[in-house]
Amino acid sequence: MANALAPEAHYNFFSSVERSFDKAAQFTKWEKGILEQIKACNSVYRMRFPVRVGSSIEVIEAYRVQHSHHKLPCKGGIRFSEEVNQDEVMALAALMTYKCAIVNVPFGGAKGGIKINPRNYTPFQLEAITRRYTAELVKKNFIGPGIDVPAPDYGTGEREMSWILDTYMSLRPGEVDGLGCVTGKPIAQGGVRGRKEATGLGVFYGLRELCNVKEDMEKLGLEPGLDGKRVVIQGLGNVGYHAAKYFYEAGSKITCLIEFDGAIYSEKGMNPDEVLKHRQETGSILNFPGSKNLTINMEGLEVDCDILIPAALENVIDADNAPRIKAKIIGEAANGPITPEADEILAKKGVIVVPDMFLNAGGVTVSYFEWLKNLSHVRYGRLGKRFDENMNIHILQVIEDLTGKKVSAQERKFIAHGADEVDLVYSGLEETMYTALHEVREAYMKNPKINDMRTAAYVAAIDKVGASYEQLGIFP
Repeated sequence: MANALAPEAHYNFFSSVERSFDKAAQFTKWEKGILEQIKACNSVYRMRFPVRVGSSIEVIEAYRVQHSHHKLPCKGGIRFSEEVNQDEVMALAALMTYKCAIVNVPFGGAKGGIKINPRNYTPFQLEAITRRYTAELVKKNFIGPGIDVPAPDYGTGEREMSWILDTYMSLRPGEVDGLGCVTGKPIAQGGVRGRKEATGLGVFYGLRELCNVKEDMEKLGLEPGLDGKRVVIQGLGNVGYHAAKYFYEAGSKITCLIEFDGAIYSEKGMNPDEVLKHRQETGSILNFPGSKNLTINMEGLEVDCDILIPAALENVIDADNAPRIKAKIIGEAANGPITPEADEILAKKGVIVVPDMFLNAGGVTVSYFEWLKNLSHVRYGRLGKRFDENMNIHILQVIEDLTGKKVSAQERKFIAHGADEVDLVYSGLEETMYTALHEVREAYMKNPKINDMRTAAYVAAIDKVGASYEQLGIFP
């Protein structure tokens, strides 16, 4: 069975981002010099440092790229992967700039990476590598709550963020806002509730809102809403699983799930929680009861469906397989899953591609909420939750007295509930994705020469970043 999750990349990732930028730039008002400044990576820090691994010393290659300083701090995840290279990190940092602009998060874009396979190291060795990396960032002033705020990415999570925080605080003792130097932390160390599911939930909110736009659905021959829509998801990691979970709960049918070791298909749909349980018990999603295995996992991308969600790696849809894609909507939960050549093919076919730089911004949005929480030094909902509950109960009591009717205990509990942290995080994320989708869609609709939502998203992002530079007075 084929086990390649994605075809080998044959082009420069950063150049493809610049190519998309240039395509959109012609639809903006900014002069060439400003566009060049927006497009350029401001700072690239490539480092090598020694770490003892077992009985030998290993030299680790790592990066931190700050793409834009139009707003500070810079923001972007840190990934641990053998595939990490300068080109990839620069491209992802650029996408972070545009992503933050689209969802109205006041950060410049950044990205980091350490060129290792974390499976080859013990937790103790990973801790040593992470702490040394953090010390190198501190040394060059590439981390701090007002400078550059990392977050989890591929191969990292709460554990690595807690190591970064502890290292930073030990090197910057007494810094009152020090908790804001990194996001994606455990709750006990200043993290925010809702961060883990944020990206997958953001994907759900964004695509749900698109599917509620009646005129767009009519063009695709679909009914508005998510109920009954056939969904294919590539990647059952954190993002893919949560996206699948929320679509399933909304009444969609998860007809195909794709992983590195194979793909499974069921016309009736599958419960992602049951698939996850099956994988935990057997080590694979293959042979899930009620489904059939696909001979080649990448064939799952070509299954007939309404919504396709690539939530794994870059370049999985290219000029070769794009003509065979049958999905009517593609939601890019992963970074860069569609090549520029494939973009053109899909646009001609009338497929709506909801771009990564908007759709997977749920993570950075909730990271922004975590950063604000750290700077305010108070948990969301702590000040107002009880007041709201008491007020709601009082209003309900007045209405019951006036009408002579009583609500059920279940309804009383729902009405009385005051928002706690996770409620406010979900609400803020939903509002962010709703607003951003319609901003991108507006840019798409008002210019008939723009033939895809990715270009429209770049136009919206470029305009916001350009306006920031103009307001700073950098270009008199």
